[in-house]
Amino acid sequence: MTPLARLAAAVSLLAELEAAPRRPADAVANDFFRARRYIGGGDRRAIAERAWAVVRERLRLDWHLARAGAAPTARLLIAAHMLLAEGGRLAGLDAAFTGEGYAEPRLSPDERRVLARLEGQPLVHPDMDEATRLNLPGWVMEDLRNRFGGSLPEAAAAMETSAPLDLRVNLLRSTREEAARALAAEGIPTEPTPYSPWGLRVADRRPILNTRAFEEGWVEIQDEGSQLIAALADARPGMKVADYCAGAAGKTLAMAATMRNRGRIAALDVSAPRLTGAAKRLRRAGVDNAETHLLEAGDRWVKRRAAQFDRVLVDAPCTGTGTWRRNPDARLRTTPEDYSELITKQRAILDRASTLVRPGGKLIYATCSVLPGEDEEQVREFLDTHADFETVPLAEAWAEAGMKGPAPGEGAHMALAPHSHGTDGFFAAVLRRRS
Repeated sequence: MTPLARLAAAVSLLAELEAAPRRPADAVANDFFRARRYIGGGDRRAIAERAWAVVRERLRLDWHLARAGAAPTARLLIAAHMLLAEGGRLAGLDAAFTGEGYAEPRLSPDERRVLARLEGQPLVHPDMDEATRLNLPGWVMEDLRNRFGGSLPEAAAAMETSAPLDLRVNLLRSTREEAARALAAEGIPTEPTPYSPWGLRVADRRPILNTRAFEEGWVEIQDEGSQLIAALADARPGMKVADYCAGAAGKTLAMAATMRNRGRIAALDVSAPRLTGAAKRLRRAGVDNAETHLLEAGDRWVKRRAAQFDRVLVDAPCTGTGTWRRNPDARLRTTPEDYSELITKQRAILDRASTLVRPGGKLIYATCSVLPGEDEEQVREFLDTHADFETVPLAEAWAEAGMKGPAPGEGAHMALAPHSHGTDGFFAAVLRRRS
C-alpha cells in the first residue's frame, strides 16, 4: 500500500472505532482487518499504529478541536494529530489528502479553517486543565491524587508509554535460562524481570506466538505484575486452590507451576468462552492438576465447598486503569458509572469467594487498577465486615512465598505502577483466615 492509502485506511479504522465507543478497540481492529484480508502485515501495523496514536492522544486532540469549534471526526482527528503531535504543516496535509487513487478526499474549506487554527500549536497546551494536560479523564483525578500524591504527573506520563512484552516461563516445561536460550536462538533477546523469578522481558515487541518456546508451552505472555500476584498466592504442592475469576487462566497456569502439578486447582469464571480458552492453555502448558467450572446463577458449587481451600485468588473485574498504557482506549470507554458498578460487583465477589477459604488459609484479592476505591478501600470494608480475616503484610507474604530480595513496596499491600516498578498497575492484598 502507498503511504496515502495507509492514511486513508487509518481514517476508516478510526471511524469504525468512533462508531463503537463501548467496544474494546482491539476487537474492533481485529474485525476491521478480518474484513480486509488483502491488507498485508506491514501495512496493518502501520495503519493500526497511526490509529492507535490518535487514540492515545484523544483527550488532548478533543480539547484542541473543541477550542477550534469543531466536532472530532476521524479525518480531523488524524489530521490534527499530524499537525500537533507529528510536527506537520497544513501544506503537508494538502499533499496527504489528495483525493487521488486510494487517498483520502481533499480537505474541505471548513476542515482547512479548523486545521489552520491548530497549525503551530503545542499538543500539550498551557491553557489545558490539569486532567487533559496529564491525558487523564477528569473523573479519576481525585482517586489518582489519593494514590500517587505529588508523583501524579510522573505516574500519568508513564501511563502514556508503550508497555514492554513480558513472558512467564512455565516451570513445568523449562527453566528461565533454557527458555531465554531458546528465544535467543530464534532471534529474540530477553532479560530477566527484576522481581518475578519466572519472568523474561523482551527488549522490543517482537512476534512470540510462532516461536518454538511458545508453541511448546515453555513461555506464556504475562505482565510481571500479574506474575507477582500469582507468586503472592503462595500455592504449594498438594494444596487445594481456587482461582475465582480465572478468565483465560493466566494465574492458574502460574500457580500450577509453583504447585509442580500436585494438588488441585479449580479455575472458576462466569464466562464459558473464557473457560474454553483457559482449558486450551492448560493443555498446552502441560497442566493436569486443574479443572474448570462455569459459575452460574443458582449454582451451589461454592456453597458445597465452603472452607475447603488453602488458597483462594480473586482477580476481580475492575476498571483496568493499571493497563491504560496497553489499552489506551479504555480511558475513553470507562465511565464513573462503570466504576461504581464494579465496586459493588467486587464487594459481592469477594464476600462469596471468601467462604471457600479454610481456617488458616489465604485469600488473595487483586485488581489491575490503581484506583483506591477498587483496592485499599475495598479491602478495608471487607475486613470491617469479616472479623475472621486479617491482613498479611506485604513483606511477610513475600517472604512466606519464598521470594528473593525485598518486596516491591512497603506497607500492608502490593501496589504496582508503571512509573515505580516498570509493570502495569496492579494491586494485591493477602488476607489470612484466622484459625
